[in-house]
Amino acid sequence: MTHEVRGVVAKGKGTPVSVETVLVPDPGPGEALVRVQACGVCHTDLHYREGGINDDFPFLLGHEAAGIVEAVGDDVTVVSVGDFVVLNWRAVCGECRACRRGKPWYCFNTHNASQKMTLADGTPLSPALGIGAFAEKTLVAAGQATPVNASANPAAVGLLGCGVMAGFGAATYTGGVMRGDTVAVFGCGGVGDAAIAASRLAGARTIIGVDRDARKLAWAKDFGATHVIDASKEDPVEKIKALTEGNWADVCVEAVGRPEVLQQAFFARDLAGTVVQVGVPTPEMRFPDLPMIEFFGRGGALKPSWYGDCLPSRDFPMLVDLYLQGRFDLDRFVSETIALDDVEEAFHKMERGEVLRSVVVL
Repeated sequence: MTHEVRGVVAKGKGTPVSVETVLVPDPGPGEALVRVQACGVCHTDLHYREGGINDDFPFLLGHEAAGIVEAVGDDVTVVSVGDFVVLNWRAVCGECRACRRGKPWYCFNTHNASQKMTLADGTPLSPALGIGAFAEKTLVAAGQATPVNASANPAAVGLLGCGVMAGFGAATYTGGVMRGDTVAVFGCGGVGDAAIAASRLAGARTIIGVDRDARKLAWAKDFGATHVIDASKEDPVEKIKALTEGNWADVCVEAVGRPEVLQQAFFARDLAGTVVQVGVPTPEMRFPDLPMIEFFGRGGALKPSWYGDCLPSRDFPMLVDLYLQGRFDLDRFVSETIALDDVEEAFHKMERGEVLRSVVVL
């Protein structure tokens, strides 16, 4: 059986998205059919639309989602029909060298659905991050559907599927923020604010949000920043030094994805401190011009963070429980709820810095 649904498709580089009829097959072995309830509008979807990921157009966009499992294929045991799930793009294989070494959060061969979703004329679609959840239903590998507490708000917990988990994990797992640490977060959008919230939860004593937008700096305070720096008016490196007793920060999180910001984060870290890059750069960007003596002399670590080094089966249920306990406010990330037809305008709002997250509710 084929399911005919509405979905948001990017047909060409830089072309406005459109809502199209999408054909979704029944799940085959190892696959799950999910009725999407909510899906966040993430900057990665805009990267796809702009050709910044690859050129496998047309794309079925959307990946930051929650929904209900409607059907499963043969041999599926990790989810059942009726499960409330958050979708993820790290369905670990259990077989690659990272998985065999007991580090599945570095899995090099994550699973996606084998069957293709298509346009009505049969044109195969490339689902964003292997998910394609700006649609009423989507087909994923069963391991991409993580069951969580069904009492949670889909619009809020779906954001764990990408941006919130990336920021939370960048601070918690990649950066290893601990009680008493000083933390500076460069870029106070959804990812950066998740890193701020995670640092607060970990017990960091000083949390500094850095941005050029007054609205985003206000958001950073809401999520737990003890100080904020307007980088359009002050040198963030010198200001961070002043706010940390002359020592700079133990952990700096770069959540913008630009070489000049990464350079600021590098020079704003303490000796033996850690810089985490979780902001996604574009393919033409190059690593900042850093003197090797500075790299050598400061020690510590420079670490990229893919998906916050998370393990969805471990982290999604835990974070949903923290949310339901009132300890991790996922609702605060939701700026507005919208329809499928409003995704293109949501991209423009995101570019203008007007929202943390627009969330499509179906």
